[in-house]
Amino acid sequence: MVQSRALVIALILLLSTTLPEVHSKSVFERDRRDWLVIPDAIAAYIYETVNKMSPKVGQFLVDAAQTPVVVVTRNFLIRETTKLSILAEQLMEKIKNLWYTRVLGY
Repeated sequence: MVQSRALVIALILLLSTTLPEVHSKSVFERDRRDWLVIPDAIAAYIYETVNKMSPKVGQFLVDAAQTPVVVVTRNFLIRETTKLSILAEQLMEKIKNLWYTRVLGY
């Protein structure tokens, strides 16, 4: 039982999600900068599956996902991936601009 709890906590940390936020929007309604959409959807699927089999373990998942460590880690990952995504978009705009002005001569 201790090993399964450790595995569940590791899985939640790996997916870095809080379950109430997963159900707040569908996967297709989220901002395109949110790189955590897929882990959120996977975590929601895992939670729903586990909760159907054992509501007690499902409640444990909810409690573990809402611990301060998981929430702080998830918020940090969201902030940093958003910054990286904005930088990548800016880089793509600069490359596109360079392509049109230098290579194609527009």
